[in-house]
Amino acid sequence: MIVPYYHVLLFAAILFCLGVICMLTRHNLIMMVLGLEIMLNAGALIFIAAGLNAGQIEGQAIVIFILAVAAAEVALGLALITTIYRQTGTTDPRCIESDTCELE
Repeated sequence: MIVPYYHVLLFAAILFCLGVICMLTRHNLIMMVLGLEIMLNAGALIFIAAGLNAGQIEGQAIVIFILAVAAAEVALGLALITTIYRQTGTTDPRCIESDTCELE
């Protein structure tokens, strides 16, 4: 492995933390889905690094399933966000359940 294993783990941890920050600080459903995708990609990166470190291919096989789940999740999430936008006129999660939405 050209890049040290711990560097890959550190990079994946940073990516995961950025995804969590994006999920918690954004008030837009599309950006929240983007944060979730960043977290899934960080997990996939860890599987690839662990597989390369152990010299086995199973990590890469699991990543293929992670990417398939991520693609299905994005398609379903964007369809739901589109439906919510058509009904409420906004993608702010604070306005979904309330009848009146008063944004700053």
